Amino acid sequence: MRRRDLTALPLALAALQLGAPLDAGAAPRRAAKVRSEPVYYAGRDDAMQLADEIAVRNRLDRGWTRDVIGQARFLPNVPPLMRPRGGGGGRRNWQAYRRRFVEPIRIGAGTDFWREHAGTLARAERDFGVPPEIVVGIIGVETIYGRIMGNFRVLDALATLSFDFPLDHPRADQRIAYFRGELETFLSAASRLGDDPLEALGSYAGATGLPQFMPSSIAKYAVDYDGNGHIDLAGSPVDAIGSVASYFKGYGWQAGLPSIYPVDLDESRARLDVLLAPDIVPSFSADSFSAAGAQLPREAQRFGGLLALIELQNGSAPSTYLAGTQNFYVITRYNWSSFYAMSVLELGQEVAAAMRGA
Repeated sequence: MRRRDLTALPLALAALQLGAPLDAGAAPRRAAKVRSEPVYYAGRDDAMQLADEIAVRNRLDRGWTRDVIGQARFLPNVPPLMRPRGGGGGRRNWQAYRRRFVEPIRIGAGTDFWREHAGTLARAERDFGVPPEIVVGIIGVETIYGRIMGNFRVLDALATLSFDFPLDHPRADQRIAYFRGELETFLSAASRLGDDPLEALGSYAGATGLPQFMPSSIAKYAVDYDGNGHIDLAGSPVDAIGSVASYFKGYGWQAGLPSIYPVDLDESRARLDVLLAPDIVPSFSADSFSAAGAQLPREAQRFGGLLALIELQNGSAPSTYLAGTQNFYVITRYNWSSFYAMSVLELGQEVAAAMRGA
């Protein structure tokens, strides 16, 4: 079954969702609800219990941890964004999705970003093996190069998703555990670094900075790439570039390996049930790929690693099929979505082409 981590939805797209127009009849009531007095977690037993557990596990001051979580505010517009979208079994449309991210504003901003930080992008490729167009694609899809980084307090977002995640979500227990872990990491880091946990701003899911890293990703992969002694993913594009490249290397990016290969596939003859069963996880050798009816170019036939068949649905039109390598899979560690990964690849390619033509 196809699945997608909606908590990693690019922030620019999430902003469109949050700003979607309401129907005229519901607008006054909803607007009044948003303006009502904030609801804090200080009075919630489950929130205070988690605060105590976090304090014990991380050797934090119990009073400080309780006070911080107690000052977190419930965000009523956030839980609905966690519910799976696109129900009803309809086909998704890759071309419509692509137009949101591979478009003139992002391409123009991407060329400006690349020109300004060409030296850092080249250094990141030398250090981590990740090409500039991949880093540029990620930051462009996520935040339009820092133009939209989110104005939710990270504390509020993580608390809301820790204690009021929608229970009708098919993976509610897993997601609650995930966000509670992110809240714990966020508080532990704030205490260790002396940061004010009430000031950090980010997305509705608690991601921050130009690359929209969650707290656990900051802890594991973020780097002080400008060498000033402090990691700043929101204010330092240099740190953001190095951290994205570090993230990809940490997930197994292979320098010089193409992310995708073209595929010649006849849907009436190919074993789509077999080829699509592993989803986007590379699982087939080039020989077994071809034996199931997906014909590859010579370069891919000589490829010694594993491949996945990537289906890009095009609404009522026929799907587009590609062969994804380990590097394509690594891109989806940012967001479990072939649409997302392709947007990153194609935005990066368009910016690279604009740079060559400049």
